[in-house]
Amino acid sequence: MHAQSALRVLLVDDEPLARMRLRGLLDACDEPRAEVVAEAGTASQAQAWLRDHGCDLVLLDVQMPGPDGLQLAEALRELPVRPAVVFVTAYAEHALRAFELDAIDYLTKPVRRDRLQASLARVAQRLAERAAARREPGEGAAEAEVISINDRGRLLRIPLAEVLYLKAEMKYLTLRTASQSLVMDGSLSELEQRLGERFLRVHRNALVAKSAVRELERHAATDFGELDGGSADGGEGAEGWAVRIAHVNEWLAVSRRQVAAVREALAGHRD
Repeated sequence: MHAQSALRVLLVDDEPLARMRLRGLLDACDEPRAEVVAEAGTASQAQAWLRDHGCDLVLLDVQMPGPDGLQLAEALRELPVRPAVVFVTAYAEHALRAFELDAIDYLTKPVRRDRLQASLARVAQRLAERAAARREPGEGAAEAEVISINDRGRLLRIPLAEVLYLKAEMKYLTLRTASQSLVMDGSLSELEQRLGERFLRVHRNALVAKSAVRELERHAATDFGELDGGSADGGEGAEGWAVRIAHVNEWLAVSRRQVAAVREALAGHRD
């Protein structure tokens, strides 16, 4: 990768020595190259910088004074163009929450150069996919009609019309069609932007084809506890909502804040 196309990186860590070590590791990485454009010692400093600047990647510590890295990652989701996030921390127990926030990767300290290099490659791939979605109208439309998946050495092209839902599970996504479930890399937030109005975010970890929504019902929270997240997602109480997905007769939890949007989708896709 040429110098002008190096990944622009913001380092966020309250320990100057940790930032210095990451700088050294980034300098040693190639294909893709990475350039540190700024550093921040707190989440607040990072947010202030990002109000006026852009970057491709935030290398983010979890535990910091004041707002922590998870809170910063949550705030970044509101940016018009959200940078990729890779967490770099000594604590592995936050990994699940990190991937719920659409993190590209979760690296534990001390970071190895090969692991960091692999994360940079995933970020570069994500940027390429985002650029492809912004191509010429005809070309971009054709690109958006399929989702490409690497499956054990095979490249699969899944027609978008066959996709029922996409669900985030740890660092991977599950793509569900009427006949199969496939595991893929990616971010729900990126796919939500790319796929447009035919898909609906029903929950922080689920994106559903509007045409596949068949029924909306109240369910006990325990029925979908692994999806719902309880009060962590909109304050659901003892009861929650779920949608039934066409063809597979599966139920997915719905965040309370998304119930109105699901009702609207149902009204627009009556059989």
